Amino acid sequence: MRLKLQCVFVVLLPLMLLVGCATDKQIISQAANVHGSLKPAVMQDPELANYIQEVGDRVIEQAARLSAQGKGPKKHFEGDNKWMFSDRMQFHFVNSKTLNAFTTGGEHMYIYTALFQQCTSEDELAAVVAHEYAHVYGRHVQKGTDRQYGLLIGGAAVGAAAGYALGGDDNRWTGAGIGAGLGAAGGQFLNMGFTREDEYEADKYGFRFYCRAGWDPEKFGDFFQKMIDNGYDKTPEIVSSHPSLKNRVKQAKEWAAELPPEAADWRRPPVASPKRFRELQERAARLGKDAPSDRSLENSQKLLQALPRSCVSPIEQFEDQKQAQEDLAKSAQSKQK
Repeated sequence: MRLKLQCVFVVLLPLMLLVGCATDKQIISQAANVHGSLKPAVMQDPELANYIQEVGDRVIEQAARLSAQGKGPKKHFEGDNKWMFSDRMQFHFVNSKTLNAFTTGGEHMYIYTALFQQCTSEDELAAVVAHEYAHVYGRHVQKGTDRQYGLLIGGAAVGAAAGYALGGDDNRWTGAGIGAGLGAAGGQFLNMGFTREDEYEADKYGFRFYCRAGWDPEKFGDFFQKMIDNGYDKTPEIVSSHPSLKNRVKQAKEWAAELPPEAADWRRPPVASPKRFRELQERAARLGKDAPSDRSLENSQKLLQALPRSCVSPIEQFEDQKQAQEDLAKSAQSKQK
């Protein structure tokens, strides 16, 4: 057992030696580790995968044009940013009953199927996709990692323990290695999420990408309004680290009103017609319901549930999110005894 604990230390040592600012390379690597843990929940159906990727690619295309024009937050232009526009950037539907969308800051962005089912049009889905990509464009995960580097390292230790516990009897130390990577990337995710400034910036640039990609500017705030209608805007902004949904809807309307006359020429048909959009929603619901329930999918669902939801709601922490985090910790502790 002592030798095995030394193996965990070897896994964590490179992370503990990290100093200074988080680099793109580190964030991309950590995001890849997280993706390995979430992959069992990723919808592999070609129709769904191709659809969400096409929506995302339209966003990236316009982001690349704005970047070439020098438009973006200061952080976007710190170092090489060409990787943000490469064909390695992937958008995923993940099978989850949790209402959320999330990015780990590298080459992966996730839209939960529960959120997909809530959308009444592709405009709403595209707004969320553009917002998530804008977090990558603004290097918000890198900023968050720099802000809370201590949590990053602490998260690695917790992640290694969780990886050992969730890895199974035949694969515990591989699980520990994956868990360490997950903890490193997820430490600040589970404890921080994005800040109010990050969310505002993601809305601001996401709106620009969304409009230039051809979707209706007047509908950018519709999903946020839906969240308000469903009672998710209860935390006063003054005591929240995230902008209120009400203010996000108001800001979206102001941005739409300020668009130049040529914005009318940006409009394009949606990737999927309204009829096709509903068919894809039905397909996601059907395939998600029939997904095999095994331990790897169980673990991925727990991780998806534990991640913050600041992108879609200003509530600091949902009860099921808190419970998922506690369950992961208890599982790790019980396996270590």
